[in-house]
Amino acid sequence: MLEKIFHLKAHRTNVRTEILAGLTTFLAMAYILFVNPSILSATGMDKGSVFVATCLAAAIGSALMGFIANYPIALAPGMGLNAFFTYTVVLHMGYTWQIALGAVFLSALIFFALSIFKIREWIITSIPLPLRSGIAAGIGLFLAIIALEGAGIVVANPATLVGLGDLGKSGPLFAMLGFIIIVVLEARRVPGAVLIGILAVTFLSIALGYSQFVGVVSMPPSIAPTFLQLDIRGALDISLVSVVFAFLFVDVFDNSGTLIGVTKRAGLTDDAGNIPRMGKALIADSAAALFGSLLGTSTTTSYIESAAGVSAGGRTGLTAIVVGILFLASLFFAPLASSVPAFATAPALLFIAVLMTSGLAEIDWKDITVAAPVTVTALTMPLTYSIANGIAFGFITWTVVKLLSGRTRDLNAALIILSILFVIKLGWLSA
Repeated sequence: MLEKIFHLKAHRTNVRTEILAGLTTFLAMAYILFVNPSILSATGMDKGSVFVATCLAAAIGSALMGFIANYPIALAPGMGLNAFFTYTVVLHMGYTWQIALGAVFLSALIFFALSIFKIREWIITSIPLPLRSGIAAGIGLFLAIIALEGAGIVVANPATLVGLGDLGKSGPLFAMLGFIIIVVLEARRVPGAVLIGILAVTFLSIALGYSQFVGVVSMPPSIAPTFLQLDIRGALDISLVSVVFAFLFVDVFDNSGTLIGVTKRAGLTDDAGNIPRMGKALIADSAAALFGSLLGTSTTTSYIESAAGVSAGGRTGLTAIVVGILFLASLFFAPLASSVPAFATAPALLFIAVLMTSGLAEIDWKDITVAAPVTVTALTMPLTYSIANGIAFGFITWTVVKLLSGRTRDLNAALIILSILFVIKLGWLSA
């Protein structure tokens, strides 16, 4: 049956290899079980319910990818998107988390339509590669400042906006220790480095009496507090257009980048470098985001950590199915998730920030018409606490600089239209 569904022999793999690959991918991305509830609960969402929604969204998304597209790519609520959901849409812009979930649903619905009608290619090719790298780096810096603030390493300062916190306190010390553990384990290529770092800091803080131990295993908490609580009508407000677009934009490029990177590493692309079944993979991703918003979590997307499973030999959707099963099994570990303090998840955020900012190495810094928009994009996100603002400023800067520099060949209709819309939107915000 498995051979018929996943074509194992054609992909030169077997059930044992696919199971081990699934376990490897799960260990690489299981940190989301602790980080996502920690981030989303800051909006007032029930932490236990978010934990269940995270497990189910990851399980459903991974299963959809496995069965529909037959790719060894796992899905879960995306990093960066959950931070945008919490710190920008809810805490900064003042919308309720129910409306924010509605915005996630609408963005997923649009993504689903784009995938069916194959408009995605037009959107992706319209956005310059350096600008995409700048957006990824900006999200990384956004996660970094959230991590440093959550750990107490960076604090508010009335004279300089931000300042150094009290490094003698337990929070900053545990966070710095956790970050070092993760980086060292990753350097030594230890599977599940991020997860090990989170759990090591958690258990050490419990042993020393700095955090409380709630337990390890129990029946799953109720999902009722977040299930079907999204406010779609509220998300249809004109002021949320840029928010919906930001969710959509980041998901489209995050998903596309993951598909390209993972399938290339797995040798699943054709001779021209194209990805077979790309349409099916995008449909699976957008459908997963729809289910996630209904369950009560931010945008569900493909995880680059799937590359870990590919490195272990995963080549088919069976790898993703195994990941989904392991996320379902994780439903019974809600007490452990509740025992994880904020300073234990902060190192994971900071480590993800390191990975996301690495794309800046690909920028042509000698071309000022490229370097300036990329820098503006990357810095505006953390300094305005908004991914949407960073995207807006980046698009506008790129378009204006290229236009006035006589580099119109680097522009296209999509860039110009989006830049005009962003100018109007930013005008509304300032008014």
